Amino acid sequence: MTENDEHLLKVQQLFVRYQTQLKAFVVALSPGFAQADDVLQEVFLAVTAKAHDFDLDSNFLAWVRAIARFKVLEARRRSGHQSLSSHVLESLAASCPDEWASEERLKAMADCMGALAPRAKELVQLRYQREHSPREIARMLSRSVNSINVALSKARLLLRECISRQLGGQGA
Repeated sequence: MTENDEHLLKVQQLFVRYQTQLKAFVVALSPGFAQADDVLQEVFLAVTAKAHDFDLDSNFLAWVRAIARFKVLEARRRSGHQSLSSHVLESLAASCPDEWASEERLKAMADCMGALAPRAKELVQLRYQREHSPREIARMLSRSVNSINVALSKARLLLRECISRQLGGQGA
């Protein structure tokens, strides 16, 4: 095995070690949960292609998160979502704590979304996956903005409680 092959293998092993944290990071920045797996695969391919640029003594997570931010932006452009400004994306990325990085937490979120009433699930998807404002949602559904805000607040509370229960009280 050549030195380059060993370096590539070490970088790929780092990716696997941090994969759960990276997935949580990508999910938090992506317009939809389903898109996150595709973006994560693109990040892996980019990391593999750029492995020779990475210094093993530096911060892998910071390096790979920078790659992930660019891949999320590319995916958002391809899917027709309005691109977040780099300032907003940086702010969101910086606010992703490492404790979100649990595969259990992601599964709990998906399970709890599935358990929501259809109308609440639709509102959450419109707001957080499709990124419509409460005003836009109200207009789309012929409801008042206040009723949308109240319904979203209730849905968030239900999700938080459900996730907390599923994680055994670890908090959402």
